[in-house]
Amino acid sequence: MWAGSAGTPRRGPAPTPTDDLFARKLRQPARPPLTPHTFEPRPARGPLLRSGSDAGEARPPTPASPRARAHSHEEASRPAAAPTRLFMDPLALLGLPAEEPEPAFPSVPEPRWFAHYDVQSLLFDWVPRPWGLGSHTEVVPGTPASTEDGAASSDLLLGAPGFVSELGGEGELGLGGPVSPPVPPALPNAAVSVLEEPQNRTLAYSLEHADLGAGYYRKYFFGKEHQNFFGLDEGLGPVAVSLRREEKESSGGGTVHSYRIIVRTTQLRTLRGTISEEALPPGPPRGLSPRKLLEHVAPRLSPTCLRLGSASPKVPRTLLTLDEQVLSFQRKVGILYCRAGQGSEEEMYNNQEAGPPFMQFLNLLGDVVQLKGFENYRAQLDTKTDSTGTHSLYTTYQDHEIMFHVSTMLPYTPNNQQQLLRKRHIGNDIVTIVFQEPGSKPFCPTTIRSHFQHVFLVVQVHAPCTPHTSYRVAVSRTQDTPAFGPSLPAGGGPFPANADFRAFLLAKALNGEQAAGHARKFHSMATRTRQQYLQDLATNEVTTTSLDSASRFGLPSLGGRRRAPLRGPGAELQAAGALVWGVRAAPGARGAAGGEAGGLDSAEVPCLLGISAEALVLVAPRDGRVVFNCACRDVLAWTFSDQQLDLYHGRGEAITLRLDGPPGQAVGEIVARLQLVSRGCETRELALPRDGQGRLGFEADAEGIVTHVERFTFAETAGLRPGARLLRVCGQTLPRLRPGAAAQLLSAAPKVCVTVLPPDDSGRPRRSFSELYTLSLQEPSRRGATETVPEDAPGVAGLPARKQLLRLCLPDGGGPPGPGHLAEERTEFLHSQNSPSPHSSLSDKAPILPNTTPDLLLATTGKPSAPSAGRETPPTQDEPAASSGCEDKGDPAPELRASFLPRTLSLRNSISKIMSEAGSETLEDEWQSISEIASTCNTILESLSREGHPIPETGDSKGTSKSDAEPEPGSLSEKVSHLESMLRKLQEDLQKEKADKAALEEEVRNLRHNNRRLQAESESAATRLLMASKQLGAPATNLA
Repeated sequence: MWAGSAGTPRRGPAPTPTDDLFARKLRQPARPPLTPHTFEPRPARGPLLRSGSDAGEARPPTPASPRARAHSHEEASRPAAAPTRLFMDPLALLGLPAEEPEPAFPSVPEPRWFAHYDVQSLLFDWVPRPWGLGSHTEVVPGTPASTEDGAASSDLLLGAPGFVSELGGEGELGLGGPVSPPVPPALPNAAVSVLEEPQNRTLAYSLEHADLGAGYYRKYFFGKEHQNFFGLDEGLGPVAVSLRREEKESSGGGTVHSYRIIVRTTQLRTLRGTISEEALPPGPPRGLSPRKLLEHVAPRLSPTCLRLGSASPKVPRTLLTLDEQVLSFQRKVGILYCRAGQGSEEEMYNNQEAGPPFMQFLNLLGDVVQLKGFENYRAQLDTKTDSTGTHSLYTTYQDHEIMFHVSTMLPYTPNNQQQLLRKRHIGNDIVTIVFQEPGSKPFCPTTIRSHFQHVFLVVQVHAPCTPHTSYRVAVSRTQDTPAFGPSLPAGGGPFPANADFRAFLLAKALNGEQAAGHARKFHSMATRTRQQYLQDLATNEVTTTSLDSASRFGLPSLGGRRRAPLRGPGAELQAAGALVWGVRAAPGARGAAGGEAGGLDSAEVPCLLGISAEALVLVAPRDGRVVFNCACRDVLAWTFSDQQLDLYHGRGEAITLRLDGPPGQAVGEIVARLQLVSRGCETRELALPRDGQGRLGFEADAEGIVTHVERFTFAETAGLRPGARLLRVCGQTLPRLRPGAAAQLLSAAPKVCVTVLPPDDSGRPRRSFSELYTLSLQEPSRRGATETVPEDAPGVAGLPARKQLLRLCLPDGGGPPGPGHLAEERTEFLHSQNSPSPHSSLSDKAPILPNTTPDLLLATTGKPSAPSAGRETPPTQDEPAASSGCEDKGDPAPELRASFLPRTLSLRNSISKIMSEAGSETLEDEWQSISEIASTCNTILESLSREGHPIPETGDSKGTSKSDAEPEPGSLSEKVSHLESMLRKLQEDLQKEKADKAALEEEVRNLRHNNRRLQAESESAATRLLMASKQLGAPATNLA
């Protein structure tokens, strides 16, 4: 029997012998199960589970059968199966895929109302993490990074393990997947850095992955009165904290106090920003002590470890070096030359001379300079003895100095396959350009043996040394290097050999080196350097003054005048920096009710929503990427419910934000913040039935702007007005619809549900800043419609540069601009820059955040030339020279143009400057005078541009009646002289107005000072009188 067999331990008394086989079988000792038990008890049974079923209950283990015992030795040697949850989801019983759990809301960074200065401050974490957690190497589901194929290959580039290939058409990483690259003035997601200040984009290609917030200490602390504290925290390691109290005059006449704070730890992300006193616990009139401030702002930081920094000048210099070590405006880039039939590293390093295609490429990229005596950035090249060659390639781009290590310009060593003198420089460059001649083999990054080369830009030339030379580009980067722009077009080109390709390639190289700083190797090196700086400060540059006793030593920067009274609810929303909320975001609009109405093609992504006075960003904390950004002046409207908000921006695009917490609390805070920093408003949801004839009763153009509403229709009854803008039609946002689809929905749907953006107070349709900017670029071509140019005539791009400028400055036809005219929209946009939103729910006494962004619409902006490969062409330095050399030989009066054109253009530029500098306080008659002067300047420019040329025929009967008679030279001279005198008088009036305003402000400040002094003297006199009355025994009266 099993109970008495050899090798089997006996447990307890021996069982009573019996002949019953069933009883003997039950008395056998239980064997361990063959596999781990997978049935888990459910706290609540689903509707598909029966009482007592295997899925609903956990049964006791069944004794093993003899056959199972016979094979127990085989099962024991096999690895145990992983526990599975087969019956936890009822859908699994039906063979359906299990539902994915909803993503969690990200935790909001501490403290709650801290206004962050830049993006990387949003990602500051008090818990130290190893490399790879929360870095750019992690991916968010639905982003291209999660589907990157490192094995992708083409005729330019071969895939390799450990590398990611970009062959073209990848797009930019955005919310929910790849998005098309933005055009100016919008910024790419990777280029967004500073949030508290405007970050304008003026060029076609932006520099990305740059920590521009590193200059925060230099701008707001260095050379100003502030306090530095250093210490060694048990959990955070060496820590450096900088504190400064600021005092500003609010628009309501009170004094606003805030604290600027920097917290540095060994992680490369720094906490930078501001917190208002209204968001802090009540304190004494002279402000909080440093300990109380840090207990609220940095509760995880041990206050006992901090000591006041020494007064040595080394301390601020060291902090500058520590913060700005990530900022560098000097870059070095390697260039390898690959001839036809070559592909290995040794073959490229052993090319002695550069061929004509390679020299053509180098001349396009930069300037060949002589190294001996070279005084600019030399990139470790010898500029004294020519030991590293006699010449090199050097250029500048967007305030960066770039020195190229060209393989054929470095010293060549005969009979040396490795060419160490060349590899010594190129092998230590992070970014390497591989130039391929036609017929060369595809480049494989594993052929390069280096620990520093992380990014390879493969450039292949087509039709070299001809007028039709073009280039194709492919990119290979290591897997721990995040993606960077500019995005490659599909197929990697072709790029014409022009200045646009040069700007693209230089921006790609600079962004590649900046992005490689997030790779494991360079991240570790930067962390070690930062730790050494902090360790030195915490050890050698501290005093014996602790944080507890720091307030006793008189801190002028942390003390000030008496706090102003609270400005009412929502005062903490007035900060200029970015306030943060935890949201789940998705592209498209789902409607206020939360139903699936926007046709979203991706799941919600946990994000941190940051809203500053200048920008709105969504940052994925899991991988540290900005997945969405837009300027606050591009916010059009919003639709909100208790825990959801649909935000419309730009041309009407939408994103959905879902929030956590008490219903309506977070949404109310976000809406109040948007009302302060943007010109948007709440949308209206309208259900429009058709009348008896099947009509809706309104008309709209292709942009969704309502142009006409019929009287006494359902549309008018519902509140639809001319000038309103349709944002959604039947649950679809207009930018997501193909051309004509919106009109089809409006004509076919039995009942039309629309989301409407009401017009502004003047009845004009609301537009974002990006739309106004685009319309200002298209305005010259729209105004030029009065002059019908024949089809065989050259376009604006084919005219000389001087005539292009004149053509772009042509005004409209005769008559004042209509109510819907772009010029009037631009003037209204300028007037409303500093005006508060009429829908603000906060206190009227709250100061309005100033809009420091310059008005770009008032500058004379030329229409860009036709872009190559779908990209804009940036301005180059060659254009002035080209324009100066282009003269019209048929000009009958060159002296007249040389005399009046510069003066008129100068007048126009001066007027634009006056209009941009003048605020909303300028009187209406002054604006009318400025507009009349600008119109006259446009008339003169039009006359000068048309002089000596026949006016083309036009089929428009309204046509060119304004320019039937050309003005005489004498009248032009008189007009210009009159304009100059008017402009001088206007400038004098504006200067006088500014002086009067400054004197008035100074007088108001003096009155406030005297008022405070008299109040203090009155309180002092009342106190002395009270003490005297007590001493004399008189009854005390309340004299205060």
